[in-house]
Amino acid sequence: MTEILPLLGANFCVVIAAMLVFWLISIPLKDVSFIDACWAAGLALMAVSSYLFGGGAEPRKLLIVSLAVVWGLRLASYLLWRWRRDGPDKRYVAMVAKAKGNPHLMTLTNVFLLQGVLLWAVSLPVQLGQVSPEPAELGALAFAGAGLAIVGILFESIGDWQLARFKADPANHGKVMDRGLWRYTRHPNYFGDLCVWWGLYAIAAETKPGLFAIVGPAVLTWLLIQFSGAALLERRLKRSKPEYEDYVRRTSAFIPLPPKRLAEG
Repeated sequence: MTEILPLLGANFCVVIAAMLVFWLISIPLKDVSFIDACWAAGLALMAVSSYLFGGGAEPRKLLIVSLAVVWGLRLASYLLWRWRRDGPDKRYVAMVAKAKGNPHLMTLTNVFLLQGVLLWAVSLPVQLGQVSPEPAELGALAFAGAGLAIVGILFESIGDWQLARFKADPANHGKVMDRGLWRYTRHPNYFGDLCVWWGLYAIAAETKPGLFAIVGPAVLTWLLIQFSGAALLERRLKRSKPEYEDYVRRTSAFIPLPPKRLAEG
């Protein structure tokens, strides 16, 4: 406990400081949409910070930080590229437009600081998983977690690549992406995220402090399924794409499954 609280406190200060810097950058840009890329990079940052200051067993630390950094930098690069390609995110544009009072103050509290706190909570597996020196060796649960995380990274990366190719074809404008991995799940990117963070939790859970990190993937699951992820995205797609209702009826929401056959007529 004497090492856990200082580590968590130091990481909290790091993430809040980073969010303040990103907020200052957003002011001259007049756009906060790059926060999504900052979220992914910030989770990798939490892993690196914990690696530097944590006193856990080196094999577990190396495994956790390697997986988290590969996932975080890949996703951050993709989201940054998508932001530069597509411009401001309509969700954030609408949020700023509805702001009462100073919009910069609203984005500081409701976008950057809020996401900073959530990021810190979600990253608990990579923080608490790097604290304890025992057990010194990786066990079966850690290897299973690493396998799950690797599956998640690959699944999400392939899904993002397939979607980018689909959108790059002008003939697909206004159509619903239902090919490749998107044929089996409506959200291969979110499914990949959950695999990564539940996998990282499994690695951390071989240590006593890591067991309590379940808060992290639980919060992420809620965010992706009920709050800012799938639920919000699907409401928008149902309004903008009439074909999306049929896609929802035949395609699994998260866990990849063969598509259902819809009755004709």
